[in-house]
Amino acid sequence: MSDYVVGLDIGTSKVRAIIGEISDDGVFHVTGVGSSPSTGLRKGVVVNIENTVASISQAIETAEMMSGVEVTHCLIGVGGTHIEGINSRGVVAVSGRGRDNREIGKEDINRVIDAAKAIVIPMDRKMLHVVPQSYIVDDQKGIKDPRNMIGVRLEAEVHIITGSATSIKILENSVNRANLLIDAHMFNGLAAVKAVMTEEESELGSIMIDLGGGTTTVLVMAGGAPLYTAVLPVGGIQVTNDISIVKGISAETAEKIKVDEGCCWMPLIEENEEVLLPGVGGRPPLVIPRSEICEIIQPRMAEILTMVHEKIKGIIHSRPFSGNVVITGGGANLPGVVELASEIFDTQAIRIGFPGNYGGLTGDYRSPDYATVIGLFLTAYEQYSKQRTEQIHREYPAKTVSGRIKSWFKEFF
Repeated sequence: MSDYVVGLDIGTSKVRAIIGEISDDGVFHVTGVGSSPSTGLRKGVVVNIENTVASISQAIETAEMMSGVEVTHCLIGVGGTHIEGINSRGVVAVSGRGRDNREIGKEDINRVIDAAKAIVIPMDRKMLHVVPQSYIVDDQKGIKDPRNMIGVRLEAEVHIITGSATSIKILENSVNRANLLIDAHMFNGLAAVKAVMTEEESELGSIMIDLGGGTTTVLVMAGGAPLYTAVLPVGGIQVTNDISIVKGISAETAEKIKVDEGCCWMPLIEENEEVLLPGVGGRPPLVIPRSEICEIIQPRMAEILTMVHEKIKGIIHSRPFSGNVVITGGGANLPGVVELASEIFDTQAIRIGFPGNYGGLTGDYRSPDYATVIGLFLTAYEQYSKQRTEQIHREYPAKTVSGRIKSWFKEFF
């Protein structure tokens, strides 16, 4: 088993890779960070395999050079407008297993989850995740873990996330053609939640908004599990295009101006602030007030956030949400996004989601646009740790509790 894990986020505007090495005592830290422009995707879906493969290879090679490790496998993120979420419920009778009491075991939980995910979905769609929200034992609701409870009827409420089987297969082929094996898939929204949202926020009820380049991902969390999932076909590219069209400059120049000088809340702009627009086709450069750039960006960002609010307002009005609106992704780097979101969502409980500190080159990945890849990296590490523990128990049974007791008896008696 290799002692490194890799997260790979293949986005519309960027491909990002994170490599983390794991020490003998199980502690991990980031050793490699790679990023490359992405030109092979549109709205989160691969439309040009060759360009996507080149972007993946470039991001991986950059991370490999930084970490000094040659990687062969990774955990990939899946996103795009083809992603859909649905809530479902399953019901089973608790098996007595030949005993008088009906104690709920792992097999009962597996059966009720299977019953919950036994829904009719089109043949061209694939289930990515089945996330338990809560369980009901007889009439007792809101149970997180029903194991060892006594009951006759067991119900499970789950959130199912599906995606286009064709889009996922093309993404897999792109990764494989970059000479990488895929350990697992993970929905980008769940990865971002894992990286930037606290357990308390997830329990109390919070909203995660990932403002990406080509899409905006929305995940409503409540009780520690997803309640609603949506991916909107709008993102930072629309903002860049607006600047390009209105000011008559290239998309590359518009992107640079957006990143360096952009703002989406007019009160933050000083009166004397100016922006230099480079000349095109021999035309001399032009100096304009920074407020003119804000006049272009703010309406588009307000439109995106309003679309998000319209999607979820029915949910947030139907039950209490005491957590935060957590904004992450590249769009979260725009100054004024918190103030704009506060006005649209009519709340002050809004913050920018930054990934945590996992050692190594913290300045390279502690940014909202690295939230998804950090979440993938953390999930890859959790899977590695689980496999490592299972392998140790198989190879050294004496390290399990019962094994240690048996060894103790053999040694002293």
